[in-house]
Amino acid sequence: MAEEPRPDGATRVARRMARARRRRRYAVEVLAAFAGLLALVAFVDRWSEPAVEDPAEPDGLPAVVGRPTLPSPVPTAMAVPGLQPRERSPSPSPSPSSSPSDSPTPVAAPMTLAVSRADIPDTVDLTRSGRRDWLHWGRGGADVAVRKRDGSGELRDLGGKGERSGWDGNQELFRWHDGAPVRSADPTPDGVYVCGRGNGFQLAVVADGQPRTVTAYLGVWMARGRLDVRMSGGGPGRTVRLEERHTSISTQVTVRYQAPKGTRLVFTWTVEETFTPHCGNVGLQAMALR
Repeated sequence: MAEEPRPDGATRVARRMARARRRRRYAVEVLAAFAGLLALVAFVDRWSEPAVEDPAEPDGLPAVVGRPTLPSPVPTAMAVPGLQPRERSPSPSPSPSSSPSDSPTPVAAPMTLAVSRADIPDTVDLTRSGRRDWLHWGRGGADVAVRKRDGSGELRDLGGKGERSGWDGNQELFRWHDGAPVRSADPTPDGVYVCGRGNGFQLAVVADGQPRTVTAYLGVWMARGRLDVRMSGGGPGRTVRLEERHTSISTQVTVRYQAPKGTRLVFTWTVEETFTPHCGNVGLQAMALR
């Protein structure tokens, strides 16, 4: 068997150089692969960090649009039995909004009005007949009115047309012991009057919603007087006439009424006709409310 020829020195040198080149190429490829891996890691790390302009939330994560929210550790609503995972609790139906028109409307007091006449007693005790309020005119002058001390103040003197005058010749007498500015009076015949057609008095009672009774003590001298009793605001009304052609006459007009609180019951007492050129008139002595 023939012997294989041995490589000479040049061949051995060429082989060593080839092996060295392969090792260097391998090392370069390894370094390139490693550098690429480092670049990839750096790229991923860079994009996983929050941007400078994105404000961090309290939990340290960036406020990124579309970020899923984490469940709160504290329940914000009562658990609803029977719900499966990821099911939402049914939203409550909106409550109907209430408006002033939906609220119950207070029932207003009915308007009632009844008028009657009677003779005046010889003596009237205003303290007893006007337990809520009373007024008396003529004691101390034509422009002076005495009223119940600590009364309700529901009786009002609204004035009227014509000049008032005082006199002390009434047939009926009046007394009281709870008045102001005159505290008490023995039976007195004082009163006031107004002469001339179309002249007279205007008075009012302020309603409080409860059934009340008010009495007016009136008179005429050689005249016909007309008393109009009306509810303010277009409510019911009544008219009473009192006539005496030759001398004087008096009467008490009692009004039973009920009206919403604040409504006024207005009395207009005027000379409708005169039967003498010498001051035919209507007179007024007192009013009492109970």
